[in-house]
Amino acid sequence: MKKISYLGPEGTFSEEALLKFAGSFNNITPLPMPSIVDVIKSVDRGEAEEGLIPIENSLEGSVNIAQDILAFESEAKIIREITIAIRHNLIAKKGAKISQIKKIISHPHATAQCRIFLSDNLPDAEIIAANSTAEAVRKLTELESDTAAIGTKIAAQLYNLEIIADDIEDSKVNKTRFVFVGNFIPPKSSLDKTSIVCFLKKDKPGSLYNILKEFADRNINLTKIESRPARKDIGDYVFMIDMEGHIHDKVIFEAIESLRRSVYMIKILGSYPVWQEKTQ
Repeated sequence: MKKISYLGPEGTFSEEALLKFAGSFNNITPLPMPSIVDVIKSVDRGEAEEGLIPIENSLEGSVNIAQDILAFESEAKIIREITIAIRHNLIAKKGAKISQIKKIISHPHATAQCRIFLSDNLPDAEIIAANSTAEAVRKLTELESDTAAIGTKIAAQLYNLEIIADDIEDSKVNKTRFVFVGNFIPPKSSLDKTSIVCFLKKDKPGSLYNILKEFADRNINLTKIESRPARKDIGDYVFMIDMEGHIHDKVIFEAIESLRRSVYMIKILGSYPVWQEKTQ
C-alpha cells in the first residue's frame, strides 16, 4: 500500500484532510509525523511515497515553514492540493456539561478562532495552550471532567470522547489548503496550477515589475505572489508565485524560460491539478 506521511499526531486537521482525499485508510498506510519538516524529509528520504502538509489558511495566511522547506531545503514537488473547512468542536469526557467546564485546552490558534463562543459561553474558563488540537484532545483522557478541549471530530472519536458543542469557530469560512508532495510532476489535467520560486540576482528598482511583466505580456493569471526572506542579508527576498496553467503548457514554459534570463534562478515547486470541491 502507498505510504503517505502527514502532520500528526492522529486526530489533526491534516489527518482529516488525508481522510477526505482517500475516503478511508484501507488502501494507504498513513504515517503521522511530528513536524512539517519531518513530513517533507520523509519523502526526500524515500520513507514515504507522498507527504501531506498544510500550506495556507484563509485566516492566518501562508504556513511559512512549509514554503521555506520546499523552497530552500527539499527537492520534493507539490503534486496535488486539497482544501478543507476548519470546524472546531468543544470536546469533553462523556457526560460532561458546558456548565461544568472550568478549563479549556487547545492550540492557541484554535482558541483564538473560537473567541466569541468562549466569551459568550465560558468567559471565566482558564485557557491552557497545547502543541496541537489533537494533543489537547488526547490530554483530556488524563484530566478531570471539568476540562474540555477544542479539536476535530476524528480526535473525539479516536479517544472515545464526546462533542458537547460543535462548529464553535467564529468564522464559518475558515479553510486550510493542504498540498501533497512527492518526487514527480503530474501530467496535465483539465485545470492546473504551477508554483515557482524566483531568486533574484540582486535587488534593484523594477525587479518585481520585470518578473510580473513576463506573465502579464502572455496573459497568464497569477493566483498568488508572496515574498520570503532569501536566507541571506536583511532586505534580500525571493518571490513565491502561483499561476494558472501547467508547466507543459507552451505559454507557461515560454514565460518561465524567458524569466530565467533576468533572475538568478527559478525553482519549480510543482505543477499540479487545482482542487475542485464539486468534482471530488
